[in-house]
Amino acid sequence: MRIGLITSDLSTKNGWANYSLNLIRQLRARGQAVTVVCARNSPPVDFETHALLPAVAPPERHSFLKAMRQAPRIRRLLRDCDVIHSTIEPYAILAAAIAGRRPLVVTAHGSYVNLPRLRRFPLAQLYRRAFERAELVCVSRHTAQVAQSLLRKARAHVISNGLDAAPYRQRPTIDVVKTAPTVVTVGEIKPRKGTLQLVEAMAAVRERLPDAQCLIMGNPQEGSAYTRRVRATIDRLGLAQNVKILGFVEGELMRAWLAAADVFALPALNDGWYFEGFGLSLLEASAAGTAVIGTDNCGVADAIDDGVTGLVIPQAQVAEALPRTLLELLSDPGKSARMGAAGREYAQAQTWERVAEQVVEVYRRALR
Repeated sequence: MRIGLITSDLSTKNGWANYSLNLIRQLRARGQAVTVVCARNSPPVDFETHALLPAVAPPERHSFLKAMRQAPRIRRLLRDCDVIHSTIEPYAILAAAIAGRRPLVVTAHGSYVNLPRLRRFPLAQLYRRAFERAELVCVSRHTAQVAQSLLRKARAHVISNGLDAAPYRQRPTIDVVKTAPTVVTVGEIKPRKGTLQLVEAMAAVRERLPDAQCLIMGNPQEGSAYTRRVRATIDRLGLAQNVKILGFVEGELMRAWLAAADVFALPALNDGWYFEGFGLSLLEASAAGTAVIGTDNCGVADAIDDGVTGLVIPQAQVAEALPRTLLELLSDPGKSARMGAAGREYAQAQTWERVAEQVVEVYRRALR
């Protein structure tokens, strides 16, 4: 079986790229023949690629037209492939055109499964046809539910994201000093991450635990109206000593804080058609041995074994449930430690080998 794989840049800088890189490596490790067509901004990797496509992260202008201009060349490159797989949603139309009568697989990571809603005619209709023509590999149950509600003919297969847990098995080489009960979160500051709700929850936590701190790591989105609102709320509530926006944090330092923290929280909130497709940062926190908190009605819940590795709270009641749940774990170190230990074991089983095995089975079923 030969796989023609169409993807974005192959790196660890974004979810699309990280997924694609790890999947390709595991497919190759399983002896699958993979021909890879990727974005022009893809860095060198340890296997052959054909970097022909416009970048999608960050997106180039007129990327759809630029991609379709490469269709004849890509068709020649992938002419001997048995299955065509687009590992990101934006290339689905191109992949469908290349596939012809061959099986088509598209990975749906989250919000972009809504492209038939988010794009105008004729792209909306073309995306709908491509998604309904494909075997949709959905990274969470919620992503699959959205696909099935939108696409009448959707054939969805839920295969959750994997994790390279090896870096978390070693003690971090950087020491961090935790002087108080600590909550951490990782990700861009934006409404979908629930950053504002986490800040507001810390005001309630401080009433019981005056020294408690919350560390926000990731893209601070400086200049955005939402970030200004988050900073203004920190000032208004007098939380300057309790909530720290650290911005981008180097990987080893981030892992050190994940391991040192008492709780990791990602109170994700759906923002119109946009939602969290999966909670990889929660899985990373679990691998570091930290109890986690996430929300329902999105892909975040698939990264948590509720009541065992952490707690899933309702989006609809996040204002009440988040401070209560934070206090529940921060005030009971024994409980949070047990959840952290269970999380470490849980995360070790969420391997990219498992993902590749399930994806290969999707290929085989499609060929049958």
